[in-house]
Amino acid sequence: MRGFVPCIKTQYMKHLLFLLLLAGMCFSSAAQKATAATLRSVLLDELKTTHNKKEWFVPVNTAVEGLTAEQAMWKDSSGNHSVGQLVNHLAFWNAQQLAKFKGEKPGAFNGNNDETFDNKLDKNSWAASVKKLDDILTQLEQLISKADEAKLQSWAATIANISTHNAYHTGQIIFVRKLHGNWDPEKGVK
Repeated sequence: MRGFVPCIKTQYMKHLLFLLLLAGMCFSSAAQKATAATLRSVLLDELKTTHNKKEWFVPVNTAVEGLTAEQAMWKDSSGNHSVGQLVNHLAFWNAQQLAKFKGEKPGAFNGNNDETFDNKLDKNSWAASVKKLDDILTQLEQLISKADEAKLQSWAATIANISTHNAYHTGQIIFVRKLHGNWDPEKGVK
C-alpha cells in the first residue's frame, strides 16, 4: 500500500499539470485573438472619448447637448467662462491643430488667448458653434485614422495634449452648467 499513495499523488500532479497547461493555452489563444492596441487606436480612442463616445467621463457633445443660446451665454459673477466661450475656445484650438496637421496655415492668432473665448452668441451662432466644434473634432479623427505611421509618431504627443485640453474644458462646461442648474446628472456626472 505504501507505493500506492505516491502513485496517486503522482497521478494527481500529472492531472493538475495537464489542466494548468490546458488553461494556459486557452488564455494564450484568447489573448492572441484580442486586438492589440496600436498608437492609432489609442489616439483615436482618446479623441473620440472627449468628442462623442461616452466612456467613464462625459464627452463634449453630451456636455453641450440641449443648451439654448441663452444658457450657453450665462456666466456667474466669479469670472468663470460661459459654456459658449468654452466651446469657441475649443473650436479655435482644435482648428489650429487640424490646420497644422493638414499642412495648412492656421487661423490668425495674435497671442492673446482671451480672444479665443469670443462670446458673441445668438440662437443661430450658438448652433453653428456647436456644429463647428463637432465638425472639427470629426475631421481630426478622420485625419488620424488615415495618417501614416510616421505622422502618427510625430503627432502623438500633440494629440494626447489635444485630448487632455478637450477633457479639461469639457469638465468646465459641466461645472458651469451645474452652477446654472441646467445639468442633467443622468448624463454622467452626479
